[in-house]
Amino acid sequence: MRTLHTFHGGIHPPEHKAESNAQPIVQAPVSKRLTVSLRQHMGTPAKPLVQVGDKVLKGQMIGEPAGFLSAAVHAPTSGTVIAVEPMAVPHPSGLPDLCVEIEADGEDRWIDHAPIDYQTAPTQAVLDHIRNCGVVGLGGAVFPTHIKLGVQGQLDTLVINAAECEPWITSDDRLMRERADEIVQGIEILQHLLQPKATLVGIEDNKPEAVSAMKQAAAGKAIEILAVPTLYPTGGEKQLIKILTGKEVPSGGRPYQIGVVCTNVATVYTVHRAVNHGEPMISRVVTITGNVKQPGNFEARIGTPLDDLLALAGGALPDTNRYIMGGPMMGMPLPDSGYHVQKGSNCFIAASDALFPPEPAAMPCTRCTHCAEACPVGLRPYELQWFIRGKNFDKARTYNVFDCIECGCCSYVCSSNIPLVQYFRYAKSELMERDREKRAAEMARQRSELKQQRLEREKAEKAAKLAAAAAAKSESPEEKAAKQAAIAAAVERAKAKKAEGDAAPEAPAETIKEEA
Repeated sequence: MRTLHTFHGGIHPPEHKAESNAQPIVQAPVSKRLTVSLRQHMGTPAKPLVQVGDKVLKGQMIGEPAGFLSAAVHAPTSGTVIAVEPMAVPHPSGLPDLCVEIEADGEDRWIDHAPIDYQTAPTQAVLDHIRNCGVVGLGGAVFPTHIKLGVQGQLDTLVINAAECEPWITSDDRLMRERADEIVQGIEILQHLLQPKATLVGIEDNKPEAVSAMKQAAAGKAIEILAVPTLYPTGGEKQLIKILTGKEVPSGGRPYQIGVVCTNVATVYTVHRAVNHGEPMISRVVTITGNVKQPGNFEARIGTPLDDLLALAGGALPDTNRYIMGGPMMGMPLPDSGYHVQKGSNCFIAASDALFPPEPAAMPCTRCTHCAEACPVGLRPYELQWFIRGKNFDKARTYNVFDCIECGCCSYVCSSNIPLVQYFRYAKSELMERDREKRAAEMARQRSELKQQRLEREKAEKAAKLAAAAAAKSESPEEKAAKQAAIAAAVERAKAKKAEGDAAPEAPAETIKEEA
């Protein structure tokens, strides 16, 4: 029996899981138009491969990876490209991003695709296949999966994150209930690539059906299915690793540094589809819940309009005034429904003032320290916000503001209603911008120094050449005298030789005749 551990802090917000977890996953129809962002992952956006007017097939690559930290993007159905231009995407900046809009032809014709034998193929070939299939982390970070699975060195533990701790979201729950066998096949692929000593699947104990389905699918395999206590944010990568292994990821570090790789359960399912069926990532399970008539989970193509999914859920109720992509704790507010399914879109919540009352005005901090008690990474949010309000960002850095996972626990428990997470996001963005400026200034300084060194080197080389030329032209008096003496001696030798020739006796006539 494996011993479970605990992490610091955590909260128990209302779960709201029952609203959407009772019904099976529904296959959403293919929309008439799908808008696919080329920034479907952390890192560099994919490079577009299509132009307006191009015909595409389902699963065809329409955006190729651009650099190491990037992944491919594919057409979710067959049809015609009608736009390649900036469009509205769910992003904290609110700025548009380059997207490919496809008008479906209704045929839904696949490209030729085939599985890859991961047990005989070289590891790098499998990783390249996963990259080209556009597989990224589906737990929220959308980190390219091929990079995470390509870690070097001995791996102690593979952790499958199936906690799904955010309120309202149930897409992973339904996925485990209905497709546990395929998830286990995906886990076996990861085991083959990473060769871990142990494989642990952590599921919060408020999902007993998912726990049972996964245990049944993993029976007789080297996979441990563990029900962990329900506590937000158990689904945080570092928190789940601590619960299952007792290990702590160091500040500023990564799990692989302590011999652990952690990946989301939906990502594992997508790896299975990519490797065992050759299918690029063109769809995902999405929870549609909140202020809708019939909440549920839908398998939707990437690029599906949110309005189409809301219609499948019976439509948003009249008092809906905004939307949330993700959960209410860490999700992204959307002003309207004019957005589309992304690879990281595990949930859309129709919100209203009745479900999510407006936050009251913030009051001065009372230093009650409830935020520090709730923080799952052991920060002191009440002190951090003082530094940030005073624009003392360097101090915030020393107090490990970058360790903040933006889970919202501190804001949730704050008795003064201070939007602490917003302060921390602001501070991190300011510090990152300063770091970028510092790196740019350092690079400019290095370029300037290298240019100066080159100019000085060229100047020295030129001076050396001029000196050599001048030395060749300018001769000392002794050198001139020696040269003149040598010339005079040569002249004398020539004269003497000529005189000797003139004095030679003339040959007899008989000899001349004989020679003739």
